[in-house]
Amino acid sequence: MTVIFETPAKLKEAVGQQLGTSEWLEIDQKRIDLFAEATGDHQWIHVDPEKAKDGPFGTTIAHGYLTQSLVNFFMPQIIEVRGVKMGINYGADKLRFPAPVPVGSKVRGKGELIEASDTKDGAVQAIVRVVVEIEGGERPACVIDTISRFYPA
Repeated sequence: MTVIFETPAKLKEAVGQQLGTSEWLEIDQKRIDLFAEATGDHQWIHVDPEKAKDGPFGTTIAHGYLTQSLVNFFMPQIIEVRGVKMGINYGADKLRFPAPVPVGSKVRGKGELIEASDTKDGAVQAIVRVVVEIEGGERPACVIDTISRFYPA
């Protein structure tokens, strides 16, 4: 369920709040292969199912940066900020990949608003920690502190 903030200023009142979770998304081999093609990362643990059967994970796994890039897909399902003329992705902090994502796994994003403050150029900067969970997994696939700026309308 998406948590909605009617204005960027409302973010500052909600620091520490757990936000929504996205829908589950299955990571299939086609998505992994397309990411490999886009980035040039064709390491066998990602793109060679036959060789990967005998590898450390027993199957192919998603690239860590593929998992991280899905945060952009999950964020609109987790949080919506209204009353903005523009929102920008300002960056990220503390990126970690605690567990691999085996092909066929389902992942989702879960958010927490950990910081929100005014910027010198009139925006509200929000840091949302997104934990990418693996369905049935003991550890997350990815933990990242995303930094967004929301400029009031």
